[in-house]
Formats: sequence, structure tokens, C-alpha cells
Amino acid sequence: MANETDPSPPAAPAPGADLTEARQRIDGIDRELQALIAERARWAQQVGRAKGPLKAAVDYYRPEREAQVLRMVVDRNQGPLSDAELVRLFREIMSACLAQQEPLRIGFLGPEGTFSQQAAQKHFGHSARLLPLASIEEVFQEVEAGHADFGIVPVENSGQGTIQSTLDMFLTSPLKICGEVELRVRQYLLSRSGQLADVERVYAHPQSLAQCKVWLRQHLPASERAAVSSNAEGARRARLADDAAAIAGEAVAHIYGLKVIAGPIEDRADNTTRFLVLGRELFSPSGNDRTSLLVSVNDQPGALFNALSPFAAHGVSMNRIESRPAHSGAWQYAFFIDLAGHIEDAPLRAALQELAPHAAEIRVLGSYPVAIP
Repeated sequence: MANETDPSPPAAPAPGADLTEARQRIDGIDRELQALIAERARWAQQVGRAKGPLKAAVDYYRPEREAQVLRMVVDRNQGPLSDAELVRLFREIMSACLAQQEPLRIGFLGPEGTFSQQAAQKHFGHSARLLPLASIEEVFQEVEAGHADFGIVPVENSGQGTIQSTLDMFLTSPLKICGEVELRVRQYLLSRSGQLADVERVYAHPQSLAQCKVWLRQHLPASERAAVSSNAEGARRARLADDAAAIAGEAVAHIYGLKVIAGPIEDRADNTTRFLVLGRELFSPSGNDRTSLLVSVNDQPGALFNALSPFAAHGVSMNRIESRPAHSGAWQYAFFIDLAGHIEDAPLRAALQELAPHAAEIRVLGSYPVAIP
């Protein structure tokens, strides 16, 4: 294995290398990799012992540390594997090492086959125990109750905007945002027969129907659009009728025994959904973080300007702002604000101190690592 302090990549095999020799070298490398992974797992056990008698896997999990490790993986990468492929490999190694204590329990919007499940596996790896739940509200409830260690919920799509039901849950939930996941979403039209001419009704989550509306208008102008709780639920219904189809990820076809009619069919080539990781506590800075706030302002002229100007004054970049009706009274609004940096950063702390006299409420929803592609 190459020394981490040596920036030069390992020597490539000679162009005329014998096939048998190449395979023998690969076998040798595999033995080295396996030995190093086992050594890493033993050191992960040592980290657990050093922390003392903790109760559950959630006590060992540090999202800021994982983010730092994965950024180092990207920084070291000199090919030929892509950054995304190496991140995925290291994520699985860390997931397996953590599961030695006990697998993390992750609640997600189910049933099996949803994009939320893909996001959960991308962030926590396949060694985590995934718990499919019936609604976004139930994901919040299971994490609050401690039945799930963390939860994954969608919050916004690059083309269709914010998932309002997720934001509304933060108005009353004590949960914190511990991370974010960005998932490239590719939509497929699936059915039992696999024939476009048979389709009279299309099942999908409302967001997926909206993401594919142009394609549907062009290819299925007379079909009924039926909104359901998840794309996987749509697939479950589509497998029961020859005249029905579902919009979902390609993997759903294998899970529910459907055939792919067409795809990808999303209207935007960059169709991406952002998910939030829900937990019960805030974590330390990772070095590249985002902070989400819930701010309620007093009803007076210039209130929003007074709320936002401290961030500009202290050089804090605002990534997003969204308003939602507050639960404090009619025509009262709360603002969800995403900012660059961690709540422990001095500029952000100073901005919040300056904001305090102009706000009826300031709540830190989370400070968490920026998503790693």
C-alpha cells in the first residue's frame, strides 16, 4: 500500500504483463486489503472501548468524524476509480466496523424500494438496520421515541422545490438535523405488461408525478395520474392491474416484479433530491458544515430585513430561506434559513446575538456536515 504522505500513485503494471502474473498480483493485493480492513475493524473496537460502557450503537456514531474521513478519501484519490465510487466503498467499510457494536437503526419513508431507502443506504451503508415507515410524520415520531437511532426524510428537490410536510414537522419536533444526503433521482415508468399502450392510470408520489409531468403529457396525455404515499406503494398497486403503471426507481421493478416501459423519464437531467438526517442531538464541527435555523420574527415593518442583515454584516453566507405558517397564530410566519458554517463558528454566533432582539424565536435545527457527493 502506498504511503499516505507520498503524493505519487502506485506504479501501474507493465503493458505486457502476463495474465497469470496480473491475477496473482491482484490476489496478493486482496490479501493485503483484507488484512488492513480487519485491522481497521479492531481499532474501531478499541475506539468503542475507549469511550467506556455506552448503551447503544448511536453512542458510537459521529457524523462529523465520518465526513472528515470521507473528505480525506476524496483528497487522496488519484484514480482510476471515481470519488463517488471510493466514497461508497469507504462508507461501507465504516458501516460494517460500526455494526460490530450494534447496527444503527434508521427510519425511512417506506415501503422497500423508495428513494428514501436509497438515501439511507448511501449515508449509513448497508450494515445499518433500515426501518420502513408509512409517513414522514412517523419517521419523526420513531426517532423522537428512540425506536430509531436516526431518520431520513426528503426536504427539497432541485426542480420541484421544498417538501413542505418535512418543514412543518420541525415547527413542533425537538429533533435535530445531523446530516444531509443528495441523491441523483432517475425515474422509470414500470408496469406488469411492460407495454405503454396498456397504461390508463399512473401511480406515483406527488413529487415524482411533478418531476415527470412533461414526459407524461407527451406520451400518456389521456392517462389518469394517481398520487400515492410513496413510489413503492405505487409499484405495489401497479402490479395488481394490467392497465396501471408506476413511476419509481429502476430497482423497484425487480422488487415488485414489474417491467420497465421507459426511462429515465424525469424532465430535468439534473433531477436531485436532498434528504435530511434526523437525530436527537447536535454534533461537533466537521470543517465544512451547514446550519439550519427556525426564526420567527415580530410583526413589524422591516422585520425580515432586521433578521437577515446580521448574517451579511458578519460574512455568513445564506444558502436558502423558506417561510411557513407558524403555529403561534393566524398570519404568523416562521422562516427556515440554511447558512454556511457551524453554530460554534464565531461569525455565526455573533450574527445570532445581533439577531436576537429582532426575533420572537430563534431555534437551531442543526449544524451538520455538507453532503459529500
